[in-house]
Amino acid sequence: MSNTNEHTIQFDAIKTKQELTKGILSEVYTSLVEKGYNPIDQLVGYLISGDPTYITNYNGARSLVRKLERYEILEEVIKSYLNIEDIK
Repeated sequence: MSNTNEHTIQFDAIKTKQELTKGILSEVYTSLVEKGYNPIDQLVGYLISGDPTYITNYNGARSLVRKLERYEILEEVIKSYLNIEDIK
C-alpha cells in the first residue's frame, strides 16, 4: 500500500509560537469586550503588573493568558508593531 502524502512537512516553532500568542490574545480580548471592559487597558495593566485579576475569568480568559509568559507576549507585540518576523 502506497502512501499518497510523501512530502515532508516542515515545523516552524517560531510561527507556531506567534500563532498561539495571537490566538490566546484574541480570545482574551474578545472575553474582555464581552464583559464590558476596555481590553487594551486591562491587558496593559496585566502586562505591567503581572496581576492576573486584570483579566476576567469569563470564558477561561485568565487561565488562557497565564499559559503565556508576559515577556513572550510583549516580545510578540513589539515584533508585530515593528513588522519584524524574528529577531535573532
